[in-house]
Order: sequence, then structure tokens, then C-alpha cells
Amino acid sequence: MLKKSITYKLLAMGVLASLFWACTPPANLVNRDVNRSVPGQFANSQDTTNSAKTSWKTYFTDPYLAALIDTALRNNQDLNVTLQDLQIANNEVLTRAGAYRPFVTLGGGASIDKVPRYTSQGASDAYTEIRPGKPTPEVLPNVFLGPTATWEVDIWRKLRNAKKSAIASYLASVEGKNFVVTNLVAEIANSYYELLSYDNQLAIIQTNIGILNNALSITRQQKEAAKVTELAVQRFEAEVFKTQAHQYEVQQQIVQTENHINYLMGRFPQHVNRNADGFIQLTPPKIFAGVPTQLLENRPDIRQAELNLEAAKLDVQVARANFYPTLTLSASLGLMAYNPLYLGNVPESIFASLAGGLAGPLINKNAITATYRTASARQIQAIYNYEKAVLNAYVEVANQLANIDNLEKKYGQKSNQVDALNRSTGISLKLFTSARADYMEVLLTQRDVLEARIELIETRMQQMNALVNTYRALGGGWK
Repeated sequence: MLKKSITYKLLAMGVLASLFWACTPPANLVNRDVNRSVPGQFANSQDTTNSAKTSWKTYFTDPYLAALIDTALRNNQDLNVTLQDLQIANNEVLTRAGAYRPFVTLGGGASIDKVPRYTSQGASDAYTEIRPGKPTPEVLPNVFLGPTATWEVDIWRKLRNAKKSAIASYLASVEGKNFVVTNLVAEIANSYYELLSYDNQLAIIQTNIGILNNALSITRQQKEAAKVTELAVQRFEAEVFKTQAHQYEVQQQIVQTENHINYLMGRFPQHVNRNADGFIQLTPPKIFAGVPTQLLENRPDIRQAELNLEAAKLDVQVARANFYPTLTLSASLGLMAYNPLYLGNVPESIFASLAGGLAGPLINKNAITATYRTASARQIQAIYNYEKAVLNAYVEVANQLANIDNLEKKYGQKSNQVDALNRSTGISLKLFTSARADYMEVLLTQRDVLEARIELIETRMQQMNALVNTYRALGGGWK
């Protein structure tokens, strides 16, 4: 007896050891720490004032632009699709939250059993009377009604970590929505300033057409006076046609830009209200970049990447917990009888059961091992995505700050060029009228003035776009 007892104990210990070994997960595959460090400053500035904390309604003072942005935030289809993604993510949180609570179902059913005579139950039923003088029939119906409860005890926090992962993913979706808002605000603003630029370019071209027509009229008069040849007339006519063709190109750009703004606003093509007067006199507002560490708080894409990383870490813990045994409890309570009329005979018709089970993977763990390795790989991906988001944000801000500085210098030089060419235009016309200058000098001067004024308008547009893009790069626009 002693030898048998020792044998049984050794056998039990061996089974437990095998179960423990079988439920041991592989070593942690994530061996890379996330790099959360960023440079300490932008362009040697320690000022912590940050324009990203300014609401877009305060940052953009043009009432027409503010109305466009407000409409787009209500009607843009991409943003509305993102809002539905939020609802889907929220539903996933509710699903995960209910997973670690008991599941209770209410049901009923009916069955008929024919128990063989030469079995333990059949032999017992043959000598059992369901009522005095009436033996148990060979074919016995059965009717039952009652609730059943099952509960997986979350001893390894697998289910709770799965819920936390779903919450992190939901919050990441919120930040994704904020990133969509930021980009939408910036795209509307950039398109609006492009539209104002094209309006001003069109006005300049139309003015230049008038000047060229006037010069053409003077050239025809001089031809009649034999001061110039037909060649001069034809060259001026060709320049008029060329400038008119350019006018239609700009008009097409206006149509396309208006339609793009309407598309972002979720409406069919129509006129976009705006005031293009004084665009060239717009003074780009001062923008404050703050310090790089503020990007971690203000940029929605960085916050989204960080939350996705948190969710990925929790998913690894969930996958790791699949290697451990699962404890499941089940219970049922209800009424059961071979005749529905007897269901009300309490307590004789009451039945109850309570059971528990502990089970873990033993052989062929390829599926859960693959799931664990996949979760680990996704965590590493999340680390890289986070580092990429931080690096991209810093580079975007650094590029735009340099762009603002260089565009300001470029605008100053372009303005000087336009002033000089405007003076030369009047001089060339006077000299041409008095036959002291060749018609080609007038043509080239007019062409240079037109190109320089258009380039000046485009430079102002680039300045406004640079401010919008810097505001977006800093993380502004979603608050």
C-alpha cells in the first residue's frame, strides 16, 4: 500500500510538472525600448509659447474662412466616416468589458429518452415507480426550463487586459479623429488662400491685358505714321492672345479650387464666398513653435501612435496568458420534469448543478505560440511607428520654420523687383511713344512685370500656406 501511495504521488507530481511546463510561454520577444527623446529646442529658441494651443477660430481671423471650416467640420464625409470608426471602437470596448463577467442564459427544451434495460440507469428505472403502482416507462419524455450561468475566472488578467487594450485602441481612434480634423482645417485654409491668390492673379492678368491692348493701339497708330512696321503690331497682338490664354488657365484653377473646397465641405460645386481684396497686403501672423517636447502632447498622430503602442503591449500580455490554464465555472438552476404539468411541483421539480474546470494547453501549442509571436511583432511595429511619428513631427516643424524665414526674405526681394519693373513699364511706354525705344523693350518689360507680380502673389500664398502648415505641424486645429 505504501509503494502504491508513493507511486500515485509521483505520478501526480509528474502530471503537474508536465502541465506547468506545457503552460510556460516562450521568452519575451520584445527586446527594444521605445525612444521618447526629442531635441530640446527649435532653432535655439527656449520660448514655450505654442501656437498649437490656440483654437482655429482664434488663429484664422478671416470670417469667410472660419465659416468654411465650420461647415466642413460638420459635413465632411471622411470625418463622418472616422466618427463611425469611433463608434466601432467603442463597441469593441463594450464587448471586451462583458467578456470577464458571468454569462447568463435563459432557456428551455424538451427531449425523449429510451434507456436500455441492461444498464445501471435502465435497471434502476425498472424498479422505480414514478407514482404508486405505476413503474417508470421505457420511453421517458423530459421538459426543462431555467437559467444557466458560465464564468471564466480571470486569474491571469487576460480578459481585463483585453478590455484595457480595447480602451487604448478606442482612445487611439479618438486621436485619429483629431488628426483628421487637424488636416481638414489645414487643407481648407490652404485651399482658401490658393483661391484668393488665383483671384488676385486673374485681376493682374486682366489689368495687364488692358495695358497691352493700349500698347497695341499705340503701335497701330505708329504704324500708320510709318514709325514702326507690321511686325511690331503682330508681336503685340500675339502677346495679347498669350495673356488672354493665361487668363483662362487661371479661371480654370479658380473653378477647380472652389470645387475642391466644396468637396471638403461635403456639398456640390457652388460659389465660395470670399474677399480677395487686400490679399497682397495680408500680414502673416507671428507663429510660436514652443519647444519640441510639446509635440508629444499636441500632435494627435503622436498621441495615437503612443496609445496604439500601449494597446500592443497589452495584446502581448493577453497572448501570453493563453499559455496558462483557464478556470471556468458553470452553474444552472431550473425546473425539470417528464411532464410539463409537473414543472410547478416545487421542490420536486427543481434541479441545480455547479461545476468547475481547469484546463491548459498541453500538446500542439502552435496556434497560441503563433498568436503570441504575432502580438510581439506588432508591438515592435508600434514602437517603430511611434518613433517615426515623433521624428516626422519634428522634421515637419523644422522645415516649416525655415520655410517661413526664407519666404519672408524672398517676398521682400520680389516686392523690390516688382517696384523696379513697375517704374520701368512707364518709362518704356513713354520712350516707345516718342520713338526712342524699340517695341521689344515694351513687350519684354510688360512680360517681366506680369511674371513678377504673379510670382509676388504666389509668394504671399506660400507664406500663408507655410503658416497654416506650421500650425498643423505643431498640432493645432483639433482643439
